[in-house]
Amino acid sequence: MSSMESSCLPATTESIVKAQEAKDASESISILYRVLQDPSSSAEALRTKELAITNLTNYLTKENRAEELRNLLTQLRPFFSLIPKAKTAKIVRGIIDAVAKIIGTSELQISLCKEMVEWTRAEKRTFLRQRVEARLAALLLENQEYTDALTLLTDLIKEVRRLDDKLLLVDIDLLESKLHFSLRNLPKAKASLTAARTAANAIYVPPAQQGTIDMQSGILHAEEKDYKTAYSYFFEAFEAFSALEDPKAIFSLKYMLLCKIMVNQADDVAGIISSKAGLKYLGPDVDAMKAVADAYSKRSLKYFETALRDYKSQLEEDPIVHRHLSSLYDTLLEQNLCRLIEPYARVEIAHIAEMIELPVDHVEKKLSQMILDKKFAGTLDQGAGCLIIFEDPKTEAIFPATLETISNVGKVVDSLYMRSAKIMA
Repeated sequence: MSSMESSCLPATTESIVKAQEAKDASESISILYRVLQDPSSSAEALRTKELAITNLTNYLTKENRAEELRNLLTQLRPFFSLIPKAKTAKIVRGIIDAVAKIIGTSELQISLCKEMVEWTRAEKRTFLRQRVEARLAALLLENQEYTDALTLLTDLIKEVRRLDDKLLLVDIDLLESKLHFSLRNLPKAKASLTAARTAANAIYVPPAQQGTIDMQSGILHAEEKDYKTAYSYFFEAFEAFSALEDPKAIFSLKYMLLCKIMVNQADDVAGIISSKAGLKYLGPDVDAMKAVADAYSKRSLKYFETALRDYKSQLEEDPIVHRHLSSLYDTLLEQNLCRLIEPYARVEIAHIAEMIELPVDHVEKKLSQMILDKKFAGTLDQGAGCLIIFEDPKTEAIFPATLETISNVGKVVDSLYMRSAKIMA
């Protein structure tokens, strides 16, 4: 216990005040460690030590001393046997949360959670173990260790379902949904989300957790290209997170703007950003979506590529936005090509490629795909290297009517055949 002094201090309010009035954080930390060394186990001393642990955790977090926080959990194990299990759980989870606030500690958090799982198993503290395991699964998911996370969640979810701990079950089902989504297993991701919603309907769900459920619902609907429904879920999540001043609010807003762009309503983006709620979150993420919306409105691939380059971390490095960028790029490319070929009946492919600033073979391939998808009527004269655009053919009303008549005649003939077969029998 390197940070501890050899002499202890009495676990009293005066000692806590002395730590708070110390000239610097290191002295405060030293005093609080000495308070924890007090051998007294009276009710008053235990309460004071709990307060000392809270203050010590805050000081160590501010000083970015993650390894000391980890050691603190080990040092406190004898103390945990003197206090109720619920208070132990609160302290353990508080220290783990404190480590998470320190940047670059993901590996340390995983190691710490694994240590605590082993200790809780040995001490038979099931309630705490399940919550630490859920936290460990979330960390493994963030670290892209999907196999380990899935194994852990599969065992944990069976156990929690037997105990019918609804609040923890909502957390675990949500985690499982995110995990399956990361593994590109959309049906299982939706099934897990439905299970989370079912469990949530039976209990009071804190607003932050409800916001997380709505966020995941929006992500899954966006994946199915149902952007209107996704927008409504992201809006619900945004309101919940914004009221709580949760950092996740900015991501909800970002995905709301993405949905507007994807349903060809990029002009609405500026209005949402300039609203009272939107102005609160002005920054690189919102600027990135505004740049994409401007590029989409102007049908400009050049502006789009500039936005991707200028806001790489906000766009390409965001896994949710990145999933939809290729689709958005294709849509933008199609709109751009349609705009360029509008004045022509016959145009060289090389000329289109030059105007759009893309390779000829890439443009030719895209035009071919658009013709097959019936985005416009035309044909490619590859010998001459030209695109020939036809006028939109008028649909003759006589053809569908003729097909319907032939279909009805076919039904009559089949009916007569069945009747004659019965008579002959």
